[in-house]
Amino acid sequence: MTDKDSFGDSQASGLDGANVSFADTMSYGDYLQIDQILSAQHLLSDAHDEMLFIIQHQTSELWMRLVLHEIAAARTLLGAQDFEPAFKMLARIARIFDQLNSAWDVLRTMTPSDYTTFREALGQSSGFQSHQYRLIEYALGNRNLRLLKVHEHRDELHQLLCDELARPTLYHVALKALSAQTGVRFSKSVFKMEAPHESNADVMGAWARVYREPGRFWNLYELAEKLVDLEDYFRRWRFNHATTVERIIGFKRGTGGTSGVHYLRKMLDVELFPELWHVRGEL
Repeated sequence: MTDKDSFGDSQASGLDGANVSFADTMSYGDYLQIDQILSAQHLLSDAHDEMLFIIQHQTSELWMRLVLHEIAAARTLLGAQDFEPAFKMLARIARIFDQLNSAWDVLRTMTPSDYTTFREALGQSSGFQSHQYRLIEYALGNRNLRLLKVHEHRDELHQLLCDELARPTLYHVALKALSAQTGVRFSKSVFKMEAPHESNADVMGAWARVYREPGRFWNLYELAEKLVDLEDYFRRWRFNHATTVERIIGFKRGTGGTSGVHYLRKMLDVELFPELWHVRGEL
């Protein structure tokens, strides 16, 4: 045995039996494909803060990937009125948006001067073009068909969005459960597939009944609060996005051509589950 082997055995003896040889087995890095992830940061400038900007957005996309995974499962479970596991997934989505909210705190360490050192390198790329963000909005009910055009240059992404528009939204599935358990029938207009959801008096009346009799409709009562919680964190994420952009670029136009902060502020008025907010004033 060489001195090198002896040194290796000596070092390994303090590792509490952990495997230290991965020539023939899968390692942590292999499982997570760390090499691919850590080689995906391609800077287009010499600016120090471009690395922060790239990683901020790449990690956001990873979290959004998980949001879509959880929405898909929650939608299936709610469709079968299997409430308890769906509640866990809805709670997880809210916590993911809480995580995304914290990420803005890191990006806000970048000053306007820092951003200008690499902004031109971005060209017309913008978070506005995130197909995953668009999928999340479509899955939750904010279905603006005009924004499909942004993704026409990628046939596979455009098809993903069209496929999503052919599915009931998460709120549609929740409303079907609401109807089934309360006996209130909703008009077909409530379940529009290719337009944003609009507040409906019958839906609000059904939710009001749930809130007035939580013991009788406990699953629906908890579902309502899980949806409000989800939208609450989603709204905070939008608000922090707008505030961060204003802090860094003021009221300049966005790189993608939008009005920047003005556009983001308009998004703060969007309500995904309007009846669940409006009903509070009726109780």
